Amino acid sequence: MIESIKEFLGWFFVTGDPMIYGADVSIALASIAIVVVLTYFKKWKWLWNEWLTTVDHKKIGIMYIIASLLMLFRGGVDALMMRTQLALPGMNFLSADHYNQVFTTHGTIMIIFVAMPFIFGLMNIAVPLQIGARDVAYPFLNALSFWLFFFGAMLFNLSFVIGGSPDAGWSSYAPYAGSELNPGVGQNYYLIGVQISGIGSLATGINFLVTILKMRAPGMTLFKMPMFTWSILITSVIIMFAFPAFTVALALMTIDRLFGAHFFTIASGGSPMLWANLFWFWGHPEVYIVLLPVFGIFSEVIATFAHKTLFGYAVMVWSMVAISILSFLTWLHHFFTMGNTAPVNAFFSISTMLIAIPTGVKIFNWLFTLNKGRIQFTTPMLWALAFIPNFTIGGVTGVMLAMAPADYQYHNSYFLVAHFHSTLIAGTVFGIFCALHYWWPKIFGYLLDEKKGKWSFWVFMISFNICFMPMYFLGLMGMTRRMYTYPWGLGWAPINFIITIGAFGMGLGFILMAWNIVSSAIKGKRDTTGDPWDGRTLEWSTSSPAPEYNFVHIPTVSTRDPFEAMKEDKRAGRAPKQRPIRPIHMPNNTGIPFIMSAFMFVAGFGLVFEWYWMAIPGTIAVIICMIVRSFVYNDHHIIPVDEIERTERAAGRLS
Repeated sequence: MIESIKEFLGWFFVTGDPMIYGADVSIALASIAIVVVLTYFKKWKWLWNEWLTTVDHKKIGIMYIIASLLMLFRGGVDALMMRTQLALPGMNFLSADHYNQVFTTHGTIMIIFVAMPFIFGLMNIAVPLQIGARDVAYPFLNALSFWLFFFGAMLFNLSFVIGGSPDAGWSSYAPYAGSELNPGVGQNYYLIGVQISGIGSLATGINFLVTILKMRAPGMTLFKMPMFTWSILITSVIIMFAFPAFTVALALMTIDRLFGAHFFTIASGGSPMLWANLFWFWGHPEVYIVLLPVFGIFSEVIATFAHKTLFGYAVMVWSMVAISILSFLTWLHHFFTMGNTAPVNAFFSISTMLIAIPTGVKIFNWLFTLNKGRIQFTTPMLWALAFIPNFTIGGVTGVMLAMAPADYQYHNSYFLVAHFHSTLIAGTVFGIFCALHYWWPKIFGYLLDEKKGKWSFWVFMISFNICFMPMYFLGLMGMTRRMYTYPWGLGWAPINFIITIGAFGMGLGFILMAWNIVSSAIKGKRDTTGDPWDGRTLEWSTSSPAPEYNFVHIPTVSTRDPFEAMKEDKRAGRAPKQRPIRPIHMPNNTGIPFIMSAFMFVAGFGLVFEWYWMAIPGTIAVIICMIVRSFVYNDHHIIPVDEIERTERAAGRLS
């Protein structure tokens, strides 16, 4: 009996690696510390009432951002582990199996559990405020979307210490990810954790599409929306068309692994290329799901700190529409090395090059916005300005990769690694750091320290170039992707060592940013005006942080920069007519999204280990939560006038 228990525990828990034991201890200590702090300060009820059950889009956005930053730390540590292994030839820091696991989790976490949730957090915080709405269209669905993402991420990360991490790469190609070549539970974690999170992502796309189309302030036509809101509208459409393909792919491979089907097995009539096509039909639009919103962020930031109206507004909108359409016509460029016919290669080569045109248009529009502007070099503006040359380098190398004959040489080399990091870090990561500093006072009511912010910017940005620029040359020298070690004598060692220094420098930049966040929370400058940057859009017209109801009166919009117009009217003495304050209708908090997602986690964990005695009750509990929700009729409350007046008076908006 005891031997059976020992055998089970040895199989169930990941053992044999000191780093795993360190992670076990860290997780245990962190969990105990959280429980002790919440218990000592009697904050369990506060945690439940204010956060775990909230449907307030601003609080949900904060939770998305916190979770994303934690995942960024995890994904960044994975990257540093890989770079340590590759710093010099013949390193034994990681074994081949462990390297494959770290390689897989790094890519998956950075794309699905860092970039996307951070964008979703910004969507939640900024979009309803920018369009003059009091909430999103479906508050319950919004909360459910977050908790599905959170529990999906937790399930995926649990693989590190229980059962073993996936190791088939973030793209998890069949047949490498199939049960025959990849036994164990690691790939199950990938399939089910990403599936749970992906359902939440699809729901978010639907929610924000409806919110933007149906809840804009009076007078805000589509072509008077802020550019960030436009980028989210287009991104939501991409999500709705791209994610179903990925959902189906994940479901088919799950059925293959758990129930013995053969959707991707050639010998049984399946096709591994089915997975590749479904994955990249989602995977390439996914690049623009995380890039288009940051194009919107940079548009807002550049216009604000150049103190000018955005140049070429309509062209910017149509260029994003063109990018969204072309993003679905380029996925086959990932298969140039797989032996397609010449006409197929030619079509997808041309479509890939075409997508550079609307992207280039946006670069020129930002440059023309800067022209003759009164440029203010704040931290968010530095991130926006750094984006332009760094992202352009990534874009130009993307055009090189679009040429099918050249791609045969570049594709499986470090040249490609340099390319997609140049676009995704210089694009998405620079963008989310820019947005973090820009909207931070609106989120929390105080500003991040500018001096510390600029230090973190320069350290991170310079280190980024030290890390990834040499990779282009390393790729041209012949170093291939997914290589976990290499011998002396190839000439790669000096460049790899420099790259590793750059990677650790980026880690230092992130630590400086975290230090800025903590120190500013203690002694940061409070934002008492609601408009610390002299903003142009409606989110700056309310207090920081915004109250539960966002706006006492829904604003009326007549221009593309509505708050700038309001300030001009005020300076000209054209004060708006005072309107009486009326009670405001708002949705109630509910614990169903949290509970339902927790049961989804239970069901998913059962499926990972093929424990159907756990998976089936968990699934039934999810269905019961849906039924319970359908019988909830009293799902709103009314904020009375006297409470609104107290809130506005405390914010200095009423005398």
